[in-house]
Amino acid sequence: METRIVVGGALIHQGRVLAARRSAPPEVAGYWEFPGGKAEPGETPEQALERELYEELGVRARAVAQLPGRWPVRPGLELRIWTAELLSGDPQPLEDHSELRWLGPEQLAEVDWLDHDREVLPHVARLLTDQPGGS
Repeated sequence: METRIVVGGALIHQGRVLAARRSAPPEVAGYWEFPGGKAEPGETPEQALERELYEELGVRARAVAQLPGRWPVRPGLELRIWTAELLSGDPQPLEDHSELRWLGPEQLAEVDWLDHDREVLPHVARLLTDQPGGS
């Protein structure tokens, strides 16, 4: 079975990262994540992330770099999380999310993250601290 990639995007803007609270499916509803979705056949992870952020949040973004780690979501699906830069638009919870929050490095622990997203928080915190406008 070929592994399909699921991309999550740590969307960074002005020293903060966007967190999205899941509204579905029921087993993850209420938990926070870096938004994203499955890569389509023939799509690079970067293209998939940019498309998913547009579809889910209504924003234009540029995929920047993959963060360390890969997580099996279920057989045949593997999550990889990328950093992304907001190019234009104001994120809205258009699909699969009930709430969005911009979090600074000191606020990352304030939401209940999905486990795999939680694992990259130290990397994200370091990036936010190094950003202009970061703490």
